[in-house]
Amino acid sequence: MTTVKFFTEGKRITGFDVTGHSGYADEGRDIVCAAITSAVRLAEATINDVLGLAANVKVRDKSGSISIHVPGGLSDRDEHAVQGLLSGLMLYFTELHDEYPDNIEVLEA
Repeated sequence: MTTVKFFTEGKRITGFDVTGHSGYADEGRDIVCAAITSAVRLAEATINDVLGLAANVKVRDKSGSISIHVPGGLSDRDEHAVQGLLSGLMLYFTELHDEYPDNIEVLEA
């Protein structure tokens, strides 16, 4: 099962960790894992490459996990953009959990 854990400070989402393989199908054929990976890559590219915010990204190749944590002290515009993106990501993963409850769990810490 893949676990997605979102980190918050008050109402602000500060980042997330994704760990584990969903187990829906064999590696390379797993649509749940592909959906998760694609969403994480989109979030990272938007935060770092489009918005230029230099989020802290850690990839652990052996475990297949990734964590992304956004910096504090952002301008109101950047904070609003990042929070919208991360809120949408949380909603997306929650809906993916509703469809595949045995393969992905979404937590908030």
